Parts: sequence; C-alpha cells; structure tokens
Amino acid sequence: MRLVAQYSFNNGQEAVAGKYPQLLEEIKLVIAGVDASSHKTKISKEKTMVGKQLYAPLKLNKSFKQLFESHGWRSVRVPCDYPTNLYLNGYTPSNLRAGAFREMDFVKEKLGIELQFGKYAFMVYNVCAKMTIFKKLGHIDAGVEIVPVKRFAEKMSSGVSYFEQFAWDLQARGVADIDIPVLILGIDA
Repeated sequence: MRLVAQYSFNNGQEAVAGKYPQLLEEIKLVIAGVDASSHKTKISKEKTMVGKQLYAPLKLNKSFKQLFESHGWRSVRVPCDYPTNLYLNGYTPSNLRAGAFREMDFVKEKLGIELQFGKYAFMVYNVCAKMTIFKKLGHIDAGVEIVPVKRFAEKMSSGVSYFEQFAWDLQARGVADIDIPVLILGIDA
C-alpha cells in the first residue's frame, strides 16, 4: 500500500511528527508492508458491480492488524456502563446491553490509530467522538486515522467513504475546543 495523502486536523501533523516521529515512521512502514494485491479477493454481488473483483476490507484490516501488532501496537477496549438514571416516568429498558464497550484499533505510547474502510459515519465518529473519549480517559494524546483515497475506495464495496470527502468535511466543520490533534492519512493500493 502507499501513503498518498494527509490532512492535519487540529495540528495533527505537528503533534504526531513532533511528539511521535518514530511511531509515525512505524505507521508508514506498516502501510508500505501491506500487499493490497493479495486482498483483491471479493467478488461483488452488488447491483451496480455484479461479478467485479474488489478489495476485501476485512482481509485488509487483518493484514494491518498483524503488522501493527508485530510492532507492539495493541487495541484498547473500555467498558461502557450505560446510565440508567436518564429514563423518564419509571421506564425500565428490557434489553440494556451488558458488556458493551468502545475499542480503539491500535495504541502505543499514547498515540491512537483508527483504520477505517467502512461507511462515512464511522470516520467522523472516530475523529470527532471516539478519539476525544479515549483522550479524556487518558489512553491517548493524539490520533491517526487511516482511510482510503477515492480511487482506492472505488475498488471496494459501494458506500466506503474516502479521504477527500472526509478532509473536506473536517475543514468545513472546523475545530472545536474538545477536538484532539489527528493526522488523517489517505492510502491507495
């Protein structure tokens, strides 16, 4: 895989390169170490691409996971104890999910990484909510979000979001006082 684009959200480039230069190099090594061609194994059943061979996001994720873990990166999972005191008029939920959690894909030395080959909402959630939560809980100080660029996303299932769309929205949104520094990296096969 190739690193082909980057966007510095809330001074993410400066924060990551300044505080974690060796980890940024590891991230680049991992990206370069993923052989995308071996993951172009999914045969589409989607109406607009029937029979087309696509990249398989689950296999790509597995490859990234193996490489990040070989460099000492680990996922961090935190339990979600949902509040029950917010229900009105004595309402009691019948199926409040026990064992719920939030998980960051990879963390090392307080730098968090999220890898996203999914829907657009997950990219936004990762940067604008999840990373903020993990910072508040003391697990990370800055983040890196790795996403496909448009050209790569077009070779996956429909609905996979991409770097260009994400960067535009973050620029248009602006930075809020709770946002943490995040470096958005765009990758291609």
